[in-house]
Amino acid sequence: MRRGTPTLASTEPFLLNKMYRLVIFAASRHSTALRSRVDEVNYRRSITGLVVIDPYNDFISEGGKVWDRLKGVAEANGCVPHMSQVLEATRDAGIQVFYALHHRYRPGDYENWKHIAPIQKAAWSRKTFEYGSWGGQLRSEFEPRPGDIVAQEHWCSSGFANTDLDLLLKRHGIQQLIIMGLIAHTCLEATVRFGAELGYEVTVVKDATASYSDEEMHAALEINIPNYATAILSAEEILEAISTSTA
Repeated sequence: MRRGTPTLASTEPFLLNKMYRLVIFAASRHSTALRSRVDEVNYRRSITGLVVIDPYNDFISEGGKVWDRLKGVAEANGCVPHMSQVLEATRDAGIQVFYALHHRYRPGDYENWKHIAPIQKAAWSRKTFEYGSWGGQLRSEFEPRPGDIVAQEHWCSSGFANTDLDLLLKRHGIQQLIIMGLIAHTCLEATVRFGAELGYEVTVVKDATASYSDEEMHAALEINIPNYATAILSAEEILEAISTSTA
């Protein structure tokens, strides 16, 4: 090799940086295209369902086991009040509400498993959403009301995987989903992906969710989810869309 000839090792940082810029550019173009279609999203109340993911005290209440990690983002974007506003508006409009809740820890749940995902190990170590505990209860304003539908609890991230959520949605004739809840880069993103795979038209309420950091919010809402969601709207935009929804 001649002196001064670039090696793979010497050019690797440049190549990685170039690849990263290309990914960000492609994602931003995709997000821009997505936002330009927002006005074209029309909701029919009879076929639209709101999916509420994991509004547990452990996530979104002071003193919850994970609240300290979510607090910065959740308070900055008004996650909890926006979730409450969207929930009330959908109920007032007669849109069916569904709950996709994480499995609540019980002793013996994971102890004999052969394989366990990192996210499940973390929940096990903290006993997040422990059954019978305050943290394993839903924050008061998000308690299901008569007529709301609660799907079987999911064990990992997607509200669809190994639950009856898809069955319940289909039995109620739901084709359009409005999804909000916790956490943006785990359960919300996984549920959005799975819903799109199953053929639902999915909308995400971008300020009715939260993550541990702005970086994780960016990855979920600006890079990953735009590949699967038809629209990513603010709570204000959702409220407006619901107010003009048709039967």
